[in-house]
Amino acid sequence: MTRSKFLSLMISGAAVGCAGPEPTPEAEPESKPRKLVLIAGKPSHPAGMHEFRAGSLILEKRLREVSGLIVERYDQGWVDDEATLDDADALVIYSDGGRKHPAVEGDRLALIDSLVQRGMGFGCMHYGVEVLADDAGAEFQRWMGGYYEHEFSCNPIWTPSYESFPDHAVSRGVKPFAAEDEWYFNMRFQGGFNADGPSESGGMKFTPILVAKPSDETRDGPYVFPDGPYDHIQAAKGRNETTLWTVERTDGGRGFGFTGGHFHKNWQNDDYRKVVLNAICWTAGLDIPQEGVASQAVDDAEISQNMDPKG
Repeated sequence: MTRSKFLSLMISGAAVGCAGPEPTPEAEPESKPRKLVLIAGKPSHPAGMHEFRAGSLILEKRLREVSGLIVERYDQGWVDDEATLDDADALVIYSDGGRKHPAVEGDRLALIDSLVQRGMGFGCMHYGVEVLADDAGAEFQRWMGGYYEHEFSCNPIWTPSYESFPDHAVSRGVKPFAAEDEWYFNMRFQGGFNADGPSESGGMKFTPILVAKPSDETRDGPYVFPDGPYDHIQAAKGRNETTLWTVERTDGGRGFGFTGGHFHKNWQNDDYRKVVLNAICWTAGLDIPQEGVASQAVDDAEISQNMDPKG
């Protein structure tokens, strides 16, 4: 064998020996957990109403069982350190509203707006959907599609019957139900949004989730405050109204508004509770299972726990 042929065989053998096994593809990275910041407002109203802390604790207990979700709950209307919002996937506020809404104090509007612009989900429940038009009306329309406007919207106590639901993740697993509550309606939605079905405005997609038709008597009042009736509410007799809605925003984030939540006892209603849990998780960016978010029943002992001390 010539020297050149010997060297050629040695080099080719070394090349084969050094090749080693085929590289294995990298494993798919696990999806990052979604972070929810849930804020309960300060004590308000008589016992059994506006139980923001007790209601949030009921929701938190069930949300902590949701795979892929991290929950941070805060009382007294705001977070302890605003830095915790930097990586929040959703901020949900269950509180009083109007001029004292937690979102409008100090420079919080600008802070929340910056977080929403980078895609953070935003939702409010019950009185928390109300802000003054000149305070945060435009922001709430941009963040979650609409808000309660004093003397444009109304707040009677009535018992809507929710019989059908849209094909939407937030509706999954929710069965027809009825519940007496202070269900607000005639919200100040962004232009074009109504109870007729999914619609778009300015690139934002709106879906009414809980829709019912108030009776003529409900429209005639009295409302909780002011008593009413309002002519424009009476003029809309026979029209369906939206009491829970979702939006998909142009920034990629999501939002929802839920006008129920006045009477604490309603968290014992399985479908009432499920649709809210679905909405919160969906707003945080989670996929909702076909049966909806699993939810342990709320018994009489639990419903009576953690309520705010009130006169």
